[in-house]
Amino acid sequence: MRICFLLKVRADKVEEYKARHAEVWPEMINALRETGWRNYSLFLRPDGLLVGYLESDDFEQSCAGMKQHPVNAKWQEEMAPYFESLSVGGADDNMVPLQEVFHLD
Repeated sequence: MRICFLLKVRADKVEEYKARHAEVWPEMINALRETGWRNYSLFLRPDGLLVGYLESDDFEQSCAGMKQHPVNAKWQEEMAPYFESLSVGGADDNMVPLQEVFHLD
């Protein structure tokens, strides 16, 4: 299953956000892999629009698995100030998948 989502990074935090993702903790990368996140990419527009893409056999299960990892709680706490308009919780709670309407294989 392919998943795409949007988030909004605060414009004044874009450069810092990019720097943080240039050095993602190895424990965080391992947790993502262990919970079924594959081919995961983040794309960032200069104004802060963030597009995420990943593949997972079961996105809901992969997200639930990440919520149980202590490293994810620490990462989400540190990342929360970078985002605009998080309705509840951190970025994990606001990654609503977009509907795929076309795919060229």
